[in-house]
Amino acid sequence: MCSSGTTSRWSAGPDGRQDDGDESAVEHWTEREIDKTAFKDARLGQRFGELLKQIGDGMGGSIPFARQDWANTKAAYRFFANERVEEADILSGHFAATRARYDDCTGPILLIQDTTEFSYQRANTSAIGLTKSVNSGRNKDGRWRHHTVCGMLMHSSLAVTVEACRWDWRR
Repeated sequence: MCSSGTTSRWSAGPDGRQDDGDESAVEHWTEREIDKTAFKDARLGQRFGELLKQIGDGMGGSIPFARQDWANTKAAYRFFANERVEEADILSGHFAATRARYDDCTGPILLIQDTTEFSYQRANTSAIGLTKSVNSGRNKDGRWRHHTVCGMLMHSSLAVTVEACRWDWRR
């Protein structure tokens, strides 16, 4: 359904198992997700590329885990706090790569969606945002009690092709 013109960081060896081979000759997956020219300074684009590779190789871990030492961890936090780095700079390459993957697909694309609620306790409810007001039952006088839940909602979507789903759809 989708063309397989993508390059994997890892290639299969003769025995079918993954072999890292010569990593310098194979494009890292993060290279396709970055538009280094979107940054106001070429050095920022280069730094972001290195940062994303390290974070991508430590997928699911924290920044300190992915960066391995305090100096690199601090550099990552400084990068994200840099006033010359904008969200659009970081995301533009990913958006372009996503559009290219979409254009390559001829079959159906499934959007799997989920909403997650992050709840926090705050004395000042306006500091984080409100997600809902909850009925907490009745107090000893029989009156309804309400409390406000502070937090934020995250609505995420995962786009997959039917060919990427290996289970039998008829069950």
